[in-house]
Amino acid sequence: MNQVYTQAQSRYAKMGVDTEAAIVKLQKAAISIHCWQGDDVTGFESVGELSGGIQATGNYPGKARNPEELMADYEKALSLIPGKHRINLHASYAITDGKEVSRDALEPAHFEKWIAFAKKNGLGIDFNPTFFGHPMVKHNLTLSSPCEETRKYWVRHGIACRKIAAHMAKELGDHVVCNVWIPDGFKDVPADRLGPRMRLKKSLDEIFAQKYDNVIDCVESKVFGIGLESYTVGSNEFYLAYAASNPGVYNLLDNGHYHPTERASDKIPSLLTQYDKIPLHVTRPVRWDSDHVVLLEDEVKDIAAEIVRSDAFDKVLIGLDFFDASINRVAAWVVGTRNMQKALLVALLCPWDKLRCLQDNGDFTEQMVIQEALKTYPFGAVWEEFCERNNVPADDAWLNIVQEYEKDVLLKR
Repeated sequence: MNQVYTQAQSRYAKMGVDTEAAIVKLQKAAISIHCWQGDDVTGFESVGELSGGIQATGNYPGKARNPEELMADYEKALSLIPGKHRINLHASYAITDGKEVSRDALEPAHFEKWIAFAKKNGLGIDFNPTFFGHPMVKHNLTLSSPCEETRKYWVRHGIACRKIAAHMAKELGDHVVCNVWIPDGFKDVPADRLGPRMRLKKSLDEIFAQKYDNVIDCVESKVFGIGLESYTVGSNEFYLAYAASNPGVYNLLDNGHYHPTERASDKIPSLLTQYDKIPLHVTRPVRWDSDHVVLLEDEVKDIAAEIVRSDAFDKVLIGLDFFDASINRVAAWVVGTRNMQKALLVALLCPWDKLRCLQDNGDFTEQMVIQEALKTYPFGAVWEEFCERNNVPADDAWLNIVQEYEKDVLLKR
């Protein structure tokens, strides 16, 4: 232990906070780090342009062009992130060795190299069907399409992906979050709002008909996307009701998928009253669901606070979802993941039991004073100690490593 950490430890102790206990808990917090930051959500198919209200902007050099480059970049990011985590994959990252495979025909064999990668790096895996960026997305519709051929194609894709997730879970001896998000919606005012949602319900019923061990099924809502401004089939109310009516299906919260004045952090304790799990995507919306790199800002800290003070580390399944093509992509992974960890650490360094007691006793003055005082406490010293124990560089040292990697590897692509 260095002297700066020892001093911080002593100061937190006077507030009733055990920094060693906080470090132990943070060490166990596995974050699902998305693969698609490394290649701007391109995937390995080359079957269509990015669509569905998704947009990666920028042309920073060095993006990954194939599985080998993406895995290498991901490993470089992992080497600069403390702790052990998970990798979040989309079906569009299937490795087919040059063979063209339709999405509704994907099999576990197309992800064996990812499973081997996860085992090599001690990672868990989460998985997502890819319902966008494909010629079979007709008029911005997939599972809610009135064209039965289109709808059934995407149902088959969803079923295939859940089988793949089940295989991953068996191979790794761990759970796999399998998340359904669709881009379905209309640019202008629809003539029929109910019909598409009834078709979506039918499709989901078909996809989720077979139950699998250790597959955590979830559905993800959205407010709108580019080209889908007036109506989104998979709205928050639809999916919340669907999950509530279908045991074993969960409602995933993405803090970029709500109205600008809504706070996803406040939804966590509400859902914890009814659900034993809450899948979560943390991103940074700027005026809309723009998926900017996660910063250590108030809503991220509030999300972490709700997880910690609700004692929900085992219930809230934390994942990240951002993609910025205007900056070094490896650095984006490192910044975003470390900021999520910092937010958790800030929350872990708070005397929640004491604050809860003050609230219950109506002593809101002392509660406020303590909460404000903690904002200037030296959590950075505890963070640096956590990094040192994980043999990763502190905040003032890791960028040089990424810049060297950029010079030696990324700029030569």
